[in-house]
Amino acid sequence: MTYRVKRQKNKECDSRGLQFIHAALEELKANPDKLDIIKNNCNVFKQQPFLKKGLLLAVERFEWVFEVDDNIDRIVAQVLADDYIGKRIRRYPLLFKGVVSD
Repeated sequence: MTYRVKRQKNKECDSRGLQFIHAALEELKANPDKLDIIKNNCNVFKQQPFLKKGLLLAVERFEWVFEVDDNIDRIVAQVLADDYIGKRIRRYPLLFKGVVSD
């Protein structure tokens, strides 16, 4: 009988993406007009013909959050929530590209 060895995730890479998301959310709180950048990123990803299913689901979930309202505090709370939508969105920090300007 053989046993499978489970590979552990690279925690350093995950924490780096999470740090970027937190920085982007802080920038979004400071400048709510940057919400248009995230919406534009979602539109750009949806237009790509060959997109990973997981990223497409994350874009759709983000659009669900936007349809509720454009209140920054609620959007931030939903992204940081420990539910299905929050986890799905946090899996793809590329959605926040252009929000943080170093």
